[in-house]
Amino acid sequence: MTATPPTDPAPDADQAAARWLVRRQDGLAPDETAEFEAWLAAAPAHRAALERLEGTWRRLDTLPAAELAALRARTRAATPPRRGWQGTRRWMPLAAAACALFVVAGGWALWQQQPVYAKTFATARGQQLDVTLPDGSVLRLDTATRAEVTLYRQRREVRLPEGQAHFSVQADAERPFDVLAGPLRITVVGTRFSVRHTQAGLDAGGVRVTVEEGRVRVAPADPAAGAEPRLLGPGEAVAGDAGGRLRSAPASPAAGALLWREGRANFENTPLAQALAEFERYGPTGLTVRDPAVAAMRINGSFDLRQFDAFAKALPQVLPVRLQPREGTTEIAPR
Repeated sequence: MTATPPTDPAPDADQAAARWLVRRQDGLAPDETAEFEAWLAAAPAHRAALERLEGTWRRLDTLPAAELAALRARTRAATPPRRGWQGTRRWMPLAAAACALFVVAGGWALWQQQPVYAKTFATARGQQLDVTLPDGSVLRLDTATRAEVTLYRQRREVRLPEGQAHFSVQADAERPFDVLAGPLRITVVGTRFSVRHTQAGLDAGGVRVTVEEGRVRVAPADPAAGAEPRLLGPGEAVAGDAGGRLRSAPASPAAGALLWREGRANFENTPLAQALAEFERYGPTGLTVRDPAVAAMRINGSFDLRQFDAFAKALPQVLPVRLQPREGTTEIAPR
């Protein structure tokens, strides 16, 4: 007569599933098969736990050979010969084997969570940089930008603490691509889009996402923020504030928001102070504004960020201001 593991007062489905998986490796006696089927039918959680553990066991074949051999060796070491499983203590080696199985499964889960690639890219003031990732995705970093790239076996992630970047993401349905910028998480499978997260210049202090191709999901990085996710298509844009609240950005500037890749900035009813701050991201302007009324004047147009002198000389022609040399700088003063 065979003995079975005792029933715990509050049995854990995962632990029980592990014990049954170990017991089934050598085959079950008829009475054990009936007991197993009864356990399986007792609760949906039992079947779910068993299927989950069986899936983990099968996926162990994806581990590198050396790691797989080491993990399975732990299971064999903790599993006594079947002939020793007699009497009321048979459940003890079964429990040990189940624990070893959890070690193996945990090792596989830990292996899955380890990065396969991790690198940080940064650009200096006035510099732009193109980066091709191992998965084939291409990043273009704008001036004064930092991008922290981490690729995992089941997902891809880029953190953008500061700056602006354009992403051409290689499609891979098995590995979604996330961009974390400030309070927002942008998720795609394969598409082309731009993310801006800067503390100065246009959209200062917030995050702006502009889609060029494909579809992009934008949501707060913190689910507790409570904002509903937005799904964007080509030509659409969304802006998020420091609290993760989302608002639709006008569709018309979507193409203009990508002009920075050509070294240009698009200003639409932009305060002069903000326009100057945008130029300052690319290099020193030597201009100052002391008068709040002048700082609030609005400017429109597309300008070459590498030809600031031309922009400065044009200011008196488009705004009621004059350029006043003062203590090594030039002040934009009211006319």
